[in-house]
Amino acid sequence: MKQRFLAVLPAFEPDEALVELTEELSESGVEVIVVNDGSSGEYKNIFRAAALYATVLSYPENHGKGYALKFAFRHILKHYSYPLTVVTADADGQHSLKDIERVLIKASVQNKSLIIGSRTMNKTAPFRSRFGNGLTRMVFRLCTGQKVYDTQSGLRAFSSSMLPFMLDIDGDRYEYEMNVLLACAKNSVKIHELPIETIYRPGNSSSHFNPLRDSYLIYKEIILFTASSFLSFLLDFGLYSLFCLIFNALPASLNVSIANISARITSSTFNFNINRRIVFKSSSSVLNSALKYFILAAAIMLANTFLLNALVDFFLLNRFLAKLICELVFFLISWFMQHFLIFPKEAGHSKTEVVS
Repeated sequence: MKQRFLAVLPAFEPDEALVELTEELSESGVEVIVVNDGSSGEYKNIFRAAALYATVLSYPENHGKGYALKFAFRHILKHYSYPLTVVTADADGQHSLKDIERVLIKASVQNKSLIIGSRTMNKTAPFRSRFGNGLTRMVFRLCTGQKVYDTQSGLRAFSSSMLPFMLDIDGDRYEYEMNVLLACAKNSVKIHELPIETIYRPGNSSSHFNPLRDSYLIYKEIILFTASSFLSFLLDFGLYSLFCLIFNALPASLNVSIANISARITSSTFNFNINRRIVFKSSSSVLNSALKYFILAAAIMLANTFLLNALVDFFLLNRFLAKLICELVFFLISWFMQHFLIFPKEAGHSKTEVVS
């Protein structure tokens, strides 16, 4: 069967660039879906003009980019035949027709991969784009061990066979795109980057990215996990220090081991409940999660105790400084294991109604 290309353009209060892009895509043979993400009535003429070249889906209230993308994905599954190669692109003219076509063609060949149009973040890019991309790039690599240069690119293409997978990923706003990358890493979906032209309109005025709200959503889990870990660390370190003083008469290695193990058992129980209920909001079986968590906690406790004793006995570090070093070493290991193995996200089941 002949390959079909389909572009999805989420749009919130767009300008004429949306109409120009839909016309260019349509004339090049790419089918287009525009999602009106709750724009106000003054933008109805823009969407009416875009409807000459695209299918326009609308709903009355703004929900965010991730919501709009999944809204379109459900529409595709219901109304389109296969095979399809789907590309998501920004509606504000940041992606050229040439680059959209290149990413589509690459995805049609590598149909089990996610293809990202990767921009070069040079000095011409707005500072907040360079800073945000650099931060998410670092977080993504720390969390997955994989390198993705442009983690925030909205130009992404994939086979329509991946649509159910895309719909199961959490997130309604800008955090959805980061969650897609994390889900791909978790499920061994290959991510390929294709260099594209970097286009920024003066002042990046068309962007609806809210630095405080959307940055919090992107990094929310990391922020909450850090807070939970810090509280657990305070409890752990406080009890460790107390037990070190209580058992001070014992030999150094025995003193450190008893204090560390006793403090770790208490702080781990506290940490499990906070992470399950607040950080990862897991709905999986408590017994199953607890079993996996405490196996992980036991493994980390043993490794932590071994490293702690090595730092104290062989490197002659102060036992309190050694404890701080150990906690930093095992922080990321613990987050990675809990995110992907202990408290995995359940498939999303958000409901929407298509209005065309």
